[in-house]
Amino acid sequence: MPALYLVIPALCVGAIAYRYYSAFIAAKVMVLDDTRQTPAHSKYDGANFYPTQRWVLFGHHFASITGAGPLLGPVLAAQFGWAPGFMWLLAGACLAGAVHDMITLWASTRRGGRSLAEIARSEIGPVAGTTAIIAVLFILIIALAGLGLAVVNALAESAWGIFTVGATIPIAVFMGFYMFVWRKGHIKEATLIGVTLMFLGVIFGKNVAESSIGHWFVMTPHQITIAMGLYGLAAATLPVWMLLTPRAYLSTYMKIGTILFLAFGVVLVNPRLEAPAFSQYISGGGPIIPGPMFPFVFITIACGAISGFHALMASGTTSKMVDKESDIRSVGYAAMLFEGLVGVMALIAASALHPGDYFAVNTPPAVFANLNMPMVNLIDLQAQVGENVVGRPGGAVSLALGMAQIFANIPGMRSLMAYWYHFAIMFEAVFILTTIDSGTRVGRFLLQEAGGRVWKPWGDTNWMPSALTSSALMVLAWGYFIWTGSIDTLWPLFGVANQLLASVALAVGTTVIINMGRAKYAWVTFLPLCFLCVSTLYGGFLSIRDNYWPKAIGANPALHTQGYVDAICAGIMMLLAVVILLSAARRWLLVLSGKVAARELAEV
Repeated sequence: MPALYLVIPALCVGAIAYRYYSAFIAAKVMVLDDTRQTPAHSKYDGANFYPTQRWVLFGHHFASITGAGPLLGPVLAAQFGWAPGFMWLLAGACLAGAVHDMITLWASTRRGGRSLAEIARSEIGPVAGTTAIIAVLFILIIALAGLGLAVVNALAESAWGIFTVGATIPIAVFMGFYMFVWRKGHIKEATLIGVTLMFLGVIFGKNVAESSIGHWFVMTPHQITIAMGLYGLAAATLPVWMLLTPRAYLSTYMKIGTILFLAFGVVLVNPRLEAPAFSQYISGGGPIIPGPMFPFVFITIACGAISGFHALMASGTTSKMVDKESDIRSVGYAAMLFEGLVGVMALIAASALHPGDYFAVNTPPAVFANLNMPMVNLIDLQAQVGENVVGRPGGAVSLALGMAQIFANIPGMRSLMAYWYHFAIMFEAVFILTTIDSGTRVGRFLLQEAGGRVWKPWGDTNWMPSALTSSALMVLAWGYFIWTGSIDTLWPLFGVANQLLASVALAVGTTVIINMGRAKYAWVTFLPLCFLCVSTLYGGFLSIRDNYWPKAIGANPALHTQGYVDAICAGIMMLLAVVILLSAARRWLLVLSGKVAARELAEV
């Protein structure tokens, strides 16, 4: 089927949803008011609370929320065919994901930039608040590990990729000083310089890789994990203007530009979708993601449709940078729509590969040999990109191949296949790293908030010993799972964690709306909450029963520890989420029955 049959409906549905549905939520549910002072102004400190121009903040937020999920989730879900993923990307992004992001950003902004856990404490109760802190930390660690593993698999043993991605860090630091210190306010100048340097990094990455120093940039998976940990530690502790914001802003131009160019390429080339609408694995037994289409297509798609990780970004960093309330709509709702479009493009790129080529990349050679599928174009594609791409599971490599194949079919681009492939790898890695740095910083804030209740100085976000220690604990936690994990276990665990967190955020959002006395609008968050709870809890149960527990008690002793850890983590996350949901339901009943008075949501 031609790819245009997916692109045009996706663009139209997204435009209609933003024009009408987001406007309805902003006017009726939130009643956004620019006369209210946001915490970026009332709590300004020059480091964490910093009023930011709307489009720069859009860039920061979009870069923070758009990690590996919308890129790799749809690619891995293509195992079930292109139709299930496409339908969920459209419906989920417009009716669930964008609502989830916008509601959380608004609630946190009205609450002085407080975290999701702190909002749960004040809106639901102390039990929910304490449980939420533990749940969020558990889920955040698993989510960061799932995203980071994709970077490791994509960049391992690739000098070109390591140099190109690594170059974005000093470029971002330069931009930060240029925009905020040396030439304050000259954003266009910094953008032009930064984007130019970033593209030069892609172009000359090949020369560096082939030079006498090329071996310096060849890194093993464990070395990449360590490097990511050091980067995450720096990004979580430095002032936001120095590294976090400029790198997110810089990568946003590349992200949006690449997706729009990919959309242009799809329109121009109109590739045929080689994947079937529904594959033979919809009932289970797939070689990439174990389990049936329901519920695993929703868990696997993850961030492209709805992501609990976004609630952490919205309440962790973005709410501290909102200049005025009307910006919440264009930052919160629109950024998620763009992420949904990213997911659609990723699905198209993966589905444009022949099924044999797709599975040869995304499964180990021993597994692929048992599928009895022929490789069609993969050997030729591998020669053109100059990298070994067979048996590189995780979705990143197959997505880069699909994107490069589309770009290379644009007239005059055939000879640039290797550059397009490595550009796509950089594009994916930058996506992921901007989520890891923001996520680590949010985790640091949560640990400091929790520690501050025991010892007040620990809660001071500007106290460096607390900041460094909290950041290091987060890095060590997610680094462990990357060090020991594999995509077939870690991605389903990430998906369950991510969707459970989205359920928690929707429950908190529903509580906020009911507490305000606007229960007639609670369906906006309650309906997606119901669907998400059922699909995610069922998926978590299946993952434990069919994936993690068999490894824990299986014949291979090397997998016992991993199986136990994964099963226990999944069980704990599900239990914590259920506790929060039950606490929220109790609060709803108390307010709706009149036993507890509704109140207006105001900054406290």
